[in-house]
Amino acid sequence: MRVRRIGVLTSGGDAPGMNAAVRAVVRTALDKDALVFAIYEGYRGMVQGGDRIRPMNWQSVGGILHQGGTVIGTARCAEFRERNGRLQAVRNLLSHGIDNLVVIGGDGSLTGAQVLNEEWPELVAELVTRGEIAPETAERHPHLTVVGLVGSIDNDMYGTDISIGADTALHRITDAIDAITSTAASHQRSFVVEVMGRHCGYLALMGAMASGADWVLIPENPPNLDDWEDKMCQVLRKGREIGRRDSIVVVAEGAQDRYGNPITCHYVRQVLEERLGEDTRVTILGHVQRGGSPSAFDRNLSTLLGAAAVETILSGEIDGQAYLLGIRNNTIKRTPLAECLQRTHEVNEAVRNGEYEKAMAMRSASFEESFRTVRTLVRALPHEPEPGQQSLRIAVLTAGGPAPGMNTAVRAAVRLAVDKGHQMLGVYNGFKGLVDGEIVPLDWMSVNGWAHLGGSQLGTNRHIPRNSDFYAIARNLEEHNIQGLLMVGGWSGYEAVLELHKRRDIFPAFNIPMVCLPATIDNDLPCAELSVGADTALNSIVGAVDKIKQSAVAARRVFVVEVMGRRCGYLALMSALATGAERVYLHEEGVTLNDLLVDLKELIKGFKRGKQLGLIIRSEGANDTYTTDFIASLLKEEGGDFFTVRQAILGHLQQGGNPTPFDRIMATRYAAKCVEYLEEQIGRPDAVSACIGLVAGETRFTPLAELPQLMDWENGRPKQEWWLNLRPVARIMAQPAPHSRAEVEG
Repeated sequence: MRVRRIGVLTSGGDAPGMNAAVRAVVRTALDKDALVFAIYEGYRGMVQGGDRIRPMNWQSVGGILHQGGTVIGTARCAEFRERNGRLQAVRNLLSHGIDNLVVIGGDGSLTGAQVLNEEWPELVAELVTRGEIAPETAERHPHLTVVGLVGSIDNDMYGTDISIGADTALHRITDAIDAITSTAASHQRSFVVEVMGRHCGYLALMGAMASGADWVLIPENPPNLDDWEDKMCQVLRKGREIGRRDSIVVVAEGAQDRYGNPITCHYVRQVLEERLGEDTRVTILGHVQRGGSPSAFDRNLSTLLGAAAVETILSGEIDGQAYLLGIRNNTIKRTPLAECLQRTHEVNEAVRNGEYEKAMAMRSASFEESFRTVRTLVRALPHEPEPGQQSLRIAVLTAGGPAPGMNTAVRAAVRLAVDKGHQMLGVYNGFKGLVDGEIVPLDWMSVNGWAHLGGSQLGTNRHIPRNSDFYAIARNLEEHNIQGLLMVGGWSGYEAVLELHKRRDIFPAFNIPMVCLPATIDNDLPCAELSVGADTALNSIVGAVDKIKQSAVAARRVFVVEVMGRRCGYLALMSALATGAERVYLHEEGVTLNDLLVDLKELIKGFKRGKQLGLIIRSEGANDTYTTDFIASLLKEEGGDFFTVRQAILGHLQQGGNPTPFDRIMATRYAAKCVEYLEEQIGRPDAVSACIGLVAGETRFTPLAELPQLMDWENGRPKQEWWLNLRPVARIMAQPAPHSRAEVEG
C-alpha cells in the first residue's frame, strides 16, 4: 500500500492558531503512518520548490503551539496567479510525491487551492508532454486532494462559524476597549476605535457587543439615515445626560454609508468634536489584532481542525476533491470549497452593490440576530412603551459558584427586557436572597458598565432551598408579582430551580416559567455543551501554564498542575489540549497506580533523551487517593536523578478576571433568547420551565422535567459529556514521537 504524502502550507495574512493547526496536521499524519511536508512561505515556496518543501518529523513542530504567526511562513506570490507558476508548483509537488494539500489561509489563499485542484489533471498532462515528469508519475497522481482551513482574523468566510484567529483578535479588541473605557470615563471623553474588517464587520460587531460600546459601524449594515451623524450624536448625548462618563464608537475599517462612501474613524472623530463639543481621540488597533499568542479557543479549534483535515484525507472519501473544514454549532463540518468561495464572494459583492439586506441575510442568522441585539444594547435609553404594550415582571438572579460572564448575561437580559416595556427585578445573593426578600427593581442604568465585569454584581452562593425556604420564596414571588424567573448559574442553581419546579402542586406561586442559563467554569451542566465562564477559566489556566512551562524548561522540571472541575474533567482535558501537556488525569477515566508508573517511565525515558520539560494536568476530583501532592511526591522520589518536580494548584484564579469575548458574546446571546422564551411562556396555562444550551449543534430549550434523568447526581456532571470524544486527538498530540512506518519507508 502506497504511503500517503500530505503537504501543509499557511498563506495570506497570518492568524493566531496557524501554528497549532500545522502541529496537528504533522502529528496526526505521522501517527497515521503518512508522510507530511511543510511548504515554507506559502504558494511562493510551492513555486520555488527546493528546500522550501521539507519533510517534517515529530520534533519539527515541538514548542510552537503557543506561538503567534506561522513558523513555516507566509508570503504573497504573483507567479502562482499565472498558469506557468501553477505548472511549476505542480512539478515541485510531484517531485516529492505530494498529491494531498492542507491549506490554511483566507479567501484568496483558498481560491488558489481551488484553482490548483481544478487544473491539476491538465497541468500534470502538460508536464508529461514537456518531458518534465514520467508518465508513471502522472498515473500515480491523477488528482489533487485539498482540505482548506480558514485562517483569518476577519471571520469572513462561508462554511465556518468562526475562523482560526478570530477569537484571539477579539481578545485584543476587547482588552483594548476595556482599557480605553477606564481612561475615557476618567476624563468624560469619547474614543473612536478602528478594528480590522475590510468587507466583514464581524470583529467590529462582536467587539462592540462584548465591550459594551455605545455605537458601531459595519460594512454590511450602514446607517439607514442620511443624517446618521445626528442620530449617533443624539444617542451619545443622551448617554452623557443620564450619567455615562464615556462614549466608545467602534468602526470597522471597511465601514461605509448607504451610498458607498467610506466612514473613517477620523471622520467620526471630527463629527463628535464638532457636534458634541467633546475631546475625542482615535485608536487604530491595526496589526496588534492579529499578533501574539493564540487564545485557548484558537489553539483547540486549530488542533481539532488540523487533525480532522488529515483524517479526512486519509479516509479516501474526498480523493481528488476540494473541501473546507469548519466548525458549525460546535461540530466540525465539511463543505465543498467551491461552494464556500462562491457564497463568500456573493456576500462581498452584495456589500459592494449596496444590497445590504442580502449581505446581512447571507452572513448568518446569528450575525443578523447579534446586530439587532447590539442595536438595542447601544441605546442611551430604552424605547418608550407603546400604548397597550404588554408589561411583564421578570426576576433575575445568579446562583452557584461565581462565573465570569454572569454580569454580562444579567446586563443583556435587563436591557433587552426593559426595552420591550417589561419590569426587571434583581434578586441579590442568589436563592438565599430570594428567601430573604432581597429583591429590587433594575432599570436601564442599573446595569451600566456590567458588560466586562467578572464575578457577579448581584451576588451568588450555592444555597439550595430547604424546608421553610419554600414558603418564604412563594410569599416573596407573590408579593412582588413575579411572573417569570431567569436563573444564571451552575449546578447548585439548577438544583434549586428543580426543587421549586417539583413543588408546583404545593405552592401555586411556583407555577411560573423559570429558565436556567448555564454559567459555570466547570462546564458540567446537562443540555449545554458550553457554559458561560468556562472559556474564561480555560484562558486563565492556559496563561498560567504558559508561564509555568517557561520556568520548567529553564530547570529541567516536571510540573503537576491541578485545575478546577470537581469530578468533571472538561477544564483539565481542554487545557491539556491547549498547552500540549503530556498527560491529563480525569475522574471520567480513573487513575491507577499502574497509570502513574507508566507515565513515570515515559518521563524518565524522555529526559534521558534530552527532554527539558514535563507537564501533567490533573482535574481536582480525578482521584481521592492519588492526589496532586501524591503524584508530585511519587515523581520526585523516583525521578530525582533526571528532573525536579513542582506542583501548582491554580485555585480560584480560574474563577476570577474579566470574561473573555467568547463568554460575553455567548452570555448575551443566551440572555436574549431567554427573554424571548419567557415572553412566550408567561401567561400560558401550559407554561414550560426550561434550560437553554447548545445541544447537538443547535441552541435549544430543554424542559426542566427532563433534566433529572440527564444528570449524573453522584458525580455532579452530565451523563453524556461530548468533549470526551476529543480524547483521542489529545492523546495523539501529547504522545512521545511514535515509530512511524511512513518515516522509515519514506
